[in-house]
Amino acid sequence: MGVRGLQGFVGSACPHTRTAVNFKELAELHRSQHPGCAPTVVVDAMCCLRYWYTPESWVCGGQWREYFAALRDFVTAFTTVGIKLVFFFDGMVEQGKRAVWVRRRLKNNQEIARIFHYIKSHGEQPGRNMFFLPSGLAIFTRFALKTLGQETLCSLQEADYEVASYGLQHNCLGILGEDTDYLIYDTCPYFSISELCLDSLDTVMLCREKLCESLELSLADLPLLACLLGNDTVPEGLFESFRFQCLSSYTSARKNSDKRGNVILAVADHISKVLRLHQGEKKLEEMLPLGQNKALFYKGVASYLLPGQTSPWIFQKPKGITTLGKQIVSVSTDPEFKPESLVCTHPESKEETPVCTHPETEQEDPMNMEPEMKQQVTMVSDTEILKVARAQHVQAESYLVYGVMTSGEIECSNTLEDALDQALPSQAFVYRPMRQRVYSLLLGAGGGGASGGPVVQEWFVHSGNPLRHPDLVRPLPMNVPGGHTLPGGPARFYRSGPVPPRKITWAAYGLTGCWPGWCVSRHSSACARKEPLQSTDMMLEHVDPRAVQLGSLLVRGLSMLVLVNSACGFPWSSSDFMPWNVFDGKLFHEKYLQSERGYTAEVLVEQDRSRLTRFHDLKSIVCKACVREDRRIVSRQHWRPHHSGRWERQGSGSHRTNSGHSRSGRRQHWRDQGPGSRQREPDRWRRHSPSSGHPDEKEKQQPISLSP
Repeated sequence: MGVRGLQGFVGSACPHTRTAVNFKELAELHRSQHPGCAPTVVVDAMCCLRYWYTPESWVCGGQWREYFAALRDFVTAFTTVGIKLVFFFDGMVEQGKRAVWVRRRLKNNQEIARIFHYIKSHGEQPGRNMFFLPSGLAIFTRFALKTLGQETLCSLQEADYEVASYGLQHNCLGILGEDTDYLIYDTCPYFSISELCLDSLDTVMLCREKLCESLELSLADLPLLACLLGNDTVPEGLFESFRFQCLSSYTSARKNSDKRGNVILAVADHISKVLRLHQGEKKLEEMLPLGQNKALFYKGVASYLLPGQTSPWIFQKPKGITTLGKQIVSVSTDPEFKPESLVCTHPESKEETPVCTHPETEQEDPMNMEPEMKQQVTMVSDTEILKVARAQHVQAESYLVYGVMTSGEIECSNTLEDALDQALPSQAFVYRPMRQRVYSLLLGAGGGGASGGPVVQEWFVHSGNPLRHPDLVRPLPMNVPGGHTLPGGPARFYRSGPVPPRKITWAAYGLTGCWPGWCVSRHSSACARKEPLQSTDMMLEHVDPRAVQLGSLLVRGLSMLVLVNSACGFPWSSSDFMPWNVFDGKLFHEKYLQSERGYTAEVLVEQDRSRLTRFHDLKSIVCKACVREDRRIVSRQHWRPHHSGRWERQGSGSHRTNSGHSRSGRRQHWRDQGPGSRQREPDRWRRHSPSSGHPDEKEKQQPISLSP
């Protein structure tokens, strides 16, 4: 994230830009300077996830109750000294930054492959140097913070712009995060989350004014510098030759700077001593080798301008002023400059924010468009429904719904999945039937053959998917016997009869055609209602790669239940789907290992009759659902009694292989699937969902195999 190389440069070449501060002292100073105004810190939550996740175990699916307790401690530390916190989460990936998103996801795939290689080689969790966020952490952190009574917002674009804008407009004490873009925005002070000591509330403030002094630049020059160095909008390679020319003519290289640091100094020197000579006389494109990338470059510079700010590097055209909410951006006279993707949104503003599509015109916000206009830019034409969905999205109350209803596009980041284990399906495939039914609720199932009806673009990370294009997925029609409409939601909603929420949480895996349903419920029955500290000191005999993936699969399933609840107008309490109420990664792993060793159900539930009854109830629900879905449950290999509730596999003298390659021939279709259909619903999904091209076509499903 942020500007290429700037983080290291600030730490090594400009240490004076880093100042030790104390939040309690800053809050007292703020109150004295602004009486009646509570000191507020706006938090870039996505930058803080690694800092917040302190539990020792992370590879098994997450220690969620411990994580929730850590979040509570974080909030308490600030509120105790009278500091208000406002948390922002990324809500959507901007089209212009999709390539950056893809690049990071592919890099994460490599990290995950190393993690599974380590687990198979050592039988234990890797060290913190290989730490990877548990699946679903960002999603559930939103709900955890709301549960803790915190103001939690979800962005309608890249979150850093909205964080910087909120901090400026609300005169905040500062921004807490870890992104060098906050050194570029002309906004409130920027504090480092990685340097934060929670006990004392000491941290480091990174001062953009001191950075400007060191580089002999003004604050207004920083966006230009950022784009010339490369950021999430302007690719780093775009100006590689230009930076080399700057470095070649630069004569004041610092001995304490590495090559990258000297490049930053050289580019800053060129701005201050060359570009400024002709500032106001020549267009920027006449002084820089922009070529065909003028529009992209101007968009990059303008993306740092907050409401009310202008840039001296973008020429003003009398009849070409683009309005971005309360922001006026003077645009280039170049007709190729069309900042189509600049959509400024401010959740706290009472004014609706226009969408900028061309420098010559002012466009109204999609929320204020007429219905016929709305149909051109969104998947759903009802403006009232969109207003509700947008409000729920901004307030971080829903999950994925607004993206489906507006752009027809959603994404899901990496999951801890073993690309070499062909026996286990990716969560992208497992929960696709569930998502397809949600699409039907929100968009309608369409008809008229394979080419009819809406199509949702899914950017889901899974093995073998290069993410060059989205998977094109069509809705599946809802056909629930006795279903009836649920009031209060944004579209058509159905319910198959009264089912206790806790049973919905686990049984829905089977109800949606998910083959691990029975396996999940088998282990989960003993996972519920454990106190947070009961699994903290638990020592696992070893870490099993298959159990690691199953734990992540289960948590991703919980996030899909949040999607279902959001799409259905929240008929159930979201607390029933929160992992800290129903799941413990280490305990799940322990129960999986016990199950592998042949422990009976009675032993797995620790001789608790109520849990045993619940287990059999869940098993019954899932088995009936599998029958309805034409899925056949294949029993495990036969077990023979051994001793004291333990069983052994007949004919088995050793443990199964970790990689699962011996089973790859039988279930190769789950993994060897490629990236998905680009023009139509792919034929290969015929094995995994009750329909293929035509939404009404049914076919037999592959049998469910629960044997490892």
